[in-house]
Amino acid sequence: MGNLIEVSHLKKYFSTPKGMNHAVDDVSFSIAEGKTMGVVGESGCGKSTLGRTLIHLLEPTEGKIMMDGEDITFVNRQKMHEIRRKAQIIFQDPYSSLNPRMTVEATIQEPMRLSNQFNKQLLKEETDNIMEIVGIDSRMRKAYPHELDGGRRQRVGIARALAMHPKFIVCDEPVSALDVSIQAQILNLLQDLQKKQNLTYMFVTHDMSVVRHISDDICVMYLGQLVESSPVKELFQVQLHPYTKALLSAIPSTDIDNQPQRIKLKGELTSPINPKPGCRFASRCPYVCARCEQPQVLEEVLPNHFVSCCRAKELGGFEA
Repeated sequence: MGNLIEVSHLKKYFSTPKGMNHAVDDVSFSIAEGKTMGVVGESGCGKSTLGRTLIHLLEPTEGKIMMDGEDITFVNRQKMHEIRRKAQIIFQDPYSSLNPRMTVEATIQEPMRLSNQFNKQLLKEETDNIMEIVGIDSRMRKAYPHELDGGRRQRVGIARALAMHPKFIVCDEPVSALDVSIQAQILNLLQDLQKKQNLTYMFVTHDMSVVRHISDDICVMYLGQLVESSPVKELFQVQLHPYTKALLSAIPSTDIDNQPQRIKLKGELTSPINPKPGCRFASRCPYVCARCEQPQVLEEVLPNHFVSCCRAKELGGFEA
């Protein structure tokens, strides 16, 4: 099974009064068809911007985006309609992402109506089918968002994303606004849908326990750049970048006798506006050295384990 998504040197900059904000800066990765790539990092690291740029809710500044072997980096209006059918997004807040004046039925049907591919009967049949798949009772079809709880609202958001039978879905922190018990239901639903429809996910989150549960591979972002990438099981066993080590040390443990040693980061955050070419984590890194002033490159340090740190091998303890 090949890669559905391939991204090369992707950049997304925003102009500000103080200069260019490097929200996503020279990011490269691939996602295999039918798999889930988790993207983690602290707030403001560019996770959501990356996901929205992939599906053209934001237009890229530079780089290349390949979907299903086709270059979709810069496209015309007609091609954009094709991308919308292949790629969708599930938003973080299930309330603000739904139109308060549209019923559940109207929300799910909107993308189908815009495609002009469904007659009245087929529209009803598809809506009934999607509602059943995502677990929305038919009696809720005329309900408005304010009449639903958070879990049902998110199910409506998922149903809307599935309406055109996409291949790729960006899940932008889809469970962070939900109660813990509802989070489990939504995560299980997403996994069931992936198996049944061979969906490919990019799962954006800051919750390490969630990404561990749902992802096949994981990418760690820091201030617009990927600093580490590997299969999810390996990353939780071996962290080679100092930021990843600190990130995972913050995960709470139920083992009272063997609590992990928390790594507390000190120092000022580097500004994403016109950043210097060196390592952006250097100001907070306990292992900083002179080489950190040079541009860092994402390299394969272990098989299928990529790290952007000049001291990764040394800190990993397997090669000086």
